[in-house]
Amino acid sequence: MGSLSISFPQEQEETSIIDQTKLLNLFKAQQNYLNHFFQNLDLSQTLNFTQTLLNCRGTIFFTGVGKSGFVAQKISQTLISLGIKSGFLSPVDALHGDIGILAPDDLLVLFSKSGNSEELLRLVPCAKAKGAYLISVTSVKPNWLMGLCDLNVHLPLERELCPFDLAPVTSTAIQMVFGDTVAIALMGARNLNKKEYAANHPAGRIGKSLIFKVKDLMKKKEELPVCKEGDLIMDQLVELTSKGCGCLLVIDDGYHLLGTFTDGDLRRTLKASGEGIFKLSVGEMCNRSTNIPLLSTTSRKSINCSDMHKVP
Repeated sequence: MGSLSISFPQEQEETSIIDQTKLLNLFKAQQNYLNHFFQNLDLSQTLNFTQTLLNCRGTIFFTGVGKSGFVAQKISQTLISLGIKSGFLSPVDALHGDIGILAPDDLLVLFSKSGNSEELLRLVPCAKAKGAYLISVTSVKPNWLMGLCDLNVHLPLERELCPFDLAPVTSTAIQMVFGDTVAIALMGARNLNKKEYAANHPAGRIGKSLIFKVKDLMKKKEELPVCKEGDLIMDQLVELTSKGCGCLLVIDDGYHLLGTFTDGDLRRTLKASGEGIFKLSVGEMCNRSTNIPLLSTTSRKSINCSDMHKVP
């Protein structure tokens, strides 16, 4: 019997395309909603809130549910990076033991769009029993939190960008702008200088630009790619590629720096000489300068990559 080949019609996937005009209109709408916030924010409330945080003798804790909880965590981390004692307190975990971290000198800032989140309402009496000072930051009024907290801040919200006015995208943007702006106000009030700020950011671009010096990053001792001028180029390939400097430091018997041989020099030499590179020494092809100063000691341990800037 022969085999029958049955072909089925392939379903074509529909490709959705973002309309550029609609996208631009969304950004403009979000800008208008944020402008509504800026134009209607009660500065006296904001000043009172900021001053209260500045005067806090304990730890400033933030809490929230859902998206507001993520914003609360971020603002807390911003304050920590500025050297301000802060932390995030999960409203659910707080009711299962974590509330033990609260003390009478502490502040608890509750972020909530509606001010009626059940988890926060259950947390309030427990936090009050610990003696903490409670501050609500909400966008809908009236709400239950406003009547239960010691201080209230209203963040004006015209509506969410979501077409159903449901997804918390504008309200969380407002919360973030508000919290981070207050954080910078605290930074200024505490006279935090650049050196103190850098001390809290030892890694990444901030740390490298503000803290680390050449001596902290330069290669030292056995990390250095050094060779003698009589060494064959092909015998020094491992030294050239493994030390991460992109070059060899060519020295004489007295450990004086004679010149450099770079990975670019290697490529050019290979292109020009072909198989002849197997017989060439580093000294024949390295970059030299008659003005290179002698090193201060005759020990290899004293050579470091900072000397490389002396070679043209």
